Amino acid sequence: MPDGFSASGKNVMLDHIGTLAVFMSLHDADPGAAGTTAELSGGSPAYARKAITYAAASAGSKAVSGTVTFDVPAARGATHVGFWSAITGGTFYGSDALTNPEAVFSSQGQYVVNTATLAIT
Repeated sequence: MPDGFSASGKNVMLDHIGTLAVFMSLHDADPGAAGTTAELSGGSPAYARKAITYAAASAGSKAVSGTVTFDVPAARGATHVGFWSAITGGTFYGSDALTNPEAVFSSQGQYVVNTATLAIT
């Protein structure tokens, strides 16, 4: 029985997922297995998922290219991102905990995701 996928195998899978998971969501708690927990909503300007692109997969991980800026409504925070197939609804492909979470915004603001990575470990 194999020990798992090689780095090349992981990279192929991640590059394919990168063609599907082309939107990022922002959550103020772990989004759970279905991505349905704690996604932000509301605000003015209103929160919305953002389109993303990726660098090529390498060593079993795939990084989001560039930064992603979200509008965050007052009284919400930012602890996790989710990866989706659509700007609303769609298929949830996974999540990543933020390295610099923001517990609660006292007023409408923005949260910038500087790095996010999909990985197969």
